[in-house]
Amino acid sequence: MTLRGRTALAAGAAARWASRVTGRGAGAMIGGLVAMTLDKSILGQLGTGRRTVVVTGTNGKSTTTRMTAAALGTLGSAEPRSRRHQTVATNAEGANMDAGLIAALAGTPDAALAALEVDEMHVPHVCDAVQPSVIVLLNLSRDQLDRVGEINHIERTLRAGLARHPDAVVVANCDDVLVASAAYDCPNVVWVAAGAGWANDSVSCPRSGEVIVRDGVDWYSTGTDFKRPSPQWTFDEVNLYGPDGLEIPMRLSLPGRVNRGNAAQAVAAAVALGADPAAAVAAVSTVDEVAGRYQTVPMGEHTARILLAKNPAGWQEALSMVDTSADGVVISVNGQVPDGEDLSWLWDVNFEHFEGVPVVAAGERGTDLAVRLGYASVPHTLVHNTIDAITSCPKGHVEVVANYTAFLALTRAVGRMRS
Repeated sequence: MTLRGRTALAAGAAARWASRVTGRGAGAMIGGLVAMTLDKSILGQLGTGRRTVVVTGTNGKSTTTRMTAAALGTLGSAEPRSRRHQTVATNAEGANMDAGLIAALAGTPDAALAALEVDEMHVPHVCDAVQPSVIVLLNLSRDQLDRVGEINHIERTLRAGLARHPDAVVVANCDDVLVASAAYDCPNVVWVAAGAGWANDSVSCPRSGEVIVRDGVDWYSTGTDFKRPSPQWTFDEVNLYGPDGLEIPMRLSLPGRVNRGNAAQAVAAAVALGADPAAAVAAVSTVDEVAGRYQTVPMGEHTARILLAKNPAGWQEALSMVDTSADGVVISVNGQVPDGEDLSWLWDVNFEHFEGVPVVAAGERGTDLAVRLGYASVPHTLVHNTIDAITSCPKGHVEVVANYTAFLALTRAVGRMRS
């Protein structure tokens, strides 16, 4: 660490302290922003000497990063796992741009391992700075177009960024056409059949523009020899399967097939760094909540399980996890800048499968959602405040699906109710 770097970190720590004592927040972001303003090379300095796993994709970054950190924690200890874990630097709360990464690494300066969730648009320059040992590519699909941009551009940018790191192991989802394209030319790829439930953004080949033909789990481009790679890691509802006939029971705490795919990629990443596969699977199986996601909370006469969804692919996965035998379902949608102010994506989401369960549209853009539910012939009521929407449901268990700022507002309200 250079003198300038140490000075930048000290200034960042002071800003973090000031933020906390004045009640403005935890201070991690402002601390990172101050440090990177004073020393543009601080991220690279903090990454030096660590074995780092970078995790990126449109959906599942936070969950997979939490699982990867847990799996990496089993490395490097001769003692039983129950007694000692390796310290892993990680941005557990999901602050996945430069300031958040700086805060995570500065907070654990002695950790030899790091698991970093990185926004897909920031991956190239972050990888240039921290020189990761492993890069995990989960999926690529359309996000908020007014905030993120066109998905094929992101794939090309990722592809170019990966080309600058030929020594890194790339753990890539072979079921996702855009991810496969980004990783296809890399010399060290571990392919994982992690699933791709959303295919609407990859109907044409990102390399030739020709049609992508799908045949069961396989796919290929009609214009080139680009096709689905053969996976080294697969899974089913019971086991995880790996190289050389590896077969390990995998029972996760988190619901849904998508999380089994996330776990498979997390285990593959940890194994690439030398983790024991069985120990890695045991570690990822302990992850039961990710920054408030999937938690079930008591709320008076109700219990509420909270799911997060941010884009069409994420909504499809989240809605597939909803227990339609619940006593009520609340769907809460805001339209602030982090959510994307253009909510036209609502019309790409399949809401039609809700039958026999009371549905409440909520959030700042609850009226837009109510219109969409009406066209889907889903009986519903409209209650803009999410807490009030939950209490309007019949007594019992309520499933809540919320987009980003609606989710944050709800979890903060739940926190205040608990304190």
